[in-house]
Amino acid sequence: MMPETAEEISEKPEVRKELQRATGEKARQRVKARGRDKFWFVAYALILAGCVVLFFLFGAKVVPLPQPTVDILRRILRGTALITVILAIAKAASVYALGGIEDPSTRFTLQRVMHLVVALLIALIVVSVIFVNWYAGIAALGIGSIIIGLAVQTPLKSFIAWIYILVRQPYRVGDRIKIGEATGDVIDVGYLDTTLWEFGGQYISGDHPSGRLIKFPNEKVLDEIVWNYSWPLFPYIWNEIRFQIAYQSDLKFVADTMQQIVEKELGEEMMKRVEVFRQLLARTPVDELEVRSHPRVIFRVDEVTWIDAIVRYLVSPREAGSIKTRLIPKLLAALNAEPERVMFPKGDAR
Repeated sequence: MMPETAEEISEKPEVRKELQRATGEKARQRVKARGRDKFWFVAYALILAGCVVLFFLFGAKVVPLPQPTVDILRRILRGTALITVILAIAKAASVYALGGIEDPSTRFTLQRVMHLVVALLIALIVVSVIFVNWYAGIAALGIGSIIIGLAVQTPLKSFIAWIYILVRQPYRVGDRIKIGEATGDVIDVGYLDTTLWEFGGQYISGDHPSGRLIKFPNEKVLDEIVWNYSWPLFPYIWNEIRFQIAYQSDLKFVADTMQQIVEKELGEEMMKRVEVFRQLLARTPVDELEVRSHPRVIFRVDEVTWIDAIVRYLVSPREAGSIKTRLIPKLLAALNAEPERVMFPKGDAR
C-alpha cells in the first residue's frame, strides 16, 4: 500500500478545514443531493396542499360549522401549514446544504443547531395558535422563560457552554481529549452535556479503552483546561521511553541502538506520514515548529549518579500505549545484550 502524499492528505475534509482556518483560504463548496429524501418533500407538499384546501373550504362554509369553531380550525390549519413549511425548509437545508459538508463533526454540529432552531420556531407557532393575541403569547413565553431560567441556572450555563463549544471548538465529536480528571474520545456533544468513551481511568492503565462512558455538563469547559490530542493538521503526539544508565556506558552505541530499534518498530510508513503532515504544517503560521519525523535520542544528567537515556518519537495518540509496550522489551533486550557497553543500575531498569 503506497503512502499518502501531502496533496492526498490535504484533500481530507478535516485537514483541509484546518488548512483553510490557518491560512485563510476560502472553502470550496459542493452540494450533494439525496434522492432518498424525495418522499419527505412529496409528503410535505401534500400536507401543505391539504391544509390550503381545507382552509378555503372552511372559509367558504362548505361544511356548516359555528363560526368560533371555523376560526379555531383555520388557525390550526394555518399553524400546521407553517410548521410544514419550516420542516420542508429544514429538510432541504439538511439534504442540499449540510449534506455537502464532508467533515462529519461539522455536519453533526450544524444538524444540532438546525434542530434547535426548528424546535424554537415550532414552539412559537404553537404559542401563536393557542393565543390569539401574539403579544400575550410572547409575553407568556418570555415570563415562562425567565422563571425557568432562574430555576435551572446550571443547565442554562451548560447550554451557553454548548454554544461556546460550537463557536470556539475546543473539541469536536471524534476528538481524544482530557478535561479535568476525565480522559476519552468524544462521542457526543449534546445541548447540556458531553459524552466521552473513557480510556485509561481507575481500573486500567495506559490508553486502552476502559469500557466506561463519562458524561459531564458542558459548563465544565468554561472552567477547566481542555487537552485535545486530535488536531487534524498534525494528529500525532510526542512519546518517550527513558532508561537510566551509568556514566561509563557507550553513549553512541546506546543512541544508535535505541534509534534503530524505534525506527524499525514504527516503520517507514509511519515516518513518511509524519513527514507529509510536517509538510502540511509548513503551510501554516506555525511552520517554524520543529517536527522530526525520525526518532531522536537525548541524554540528561540524572539527579543522582546516573544518566537518563531518552528516546523520543512521534506516534498516533491511540497507538501510544501499544507501541511503547512493543518497544520496551526490544530495547531492553538489545541493550542488555552488550553489558560491557551498557550498564544499568542494579534492579532499577525502567
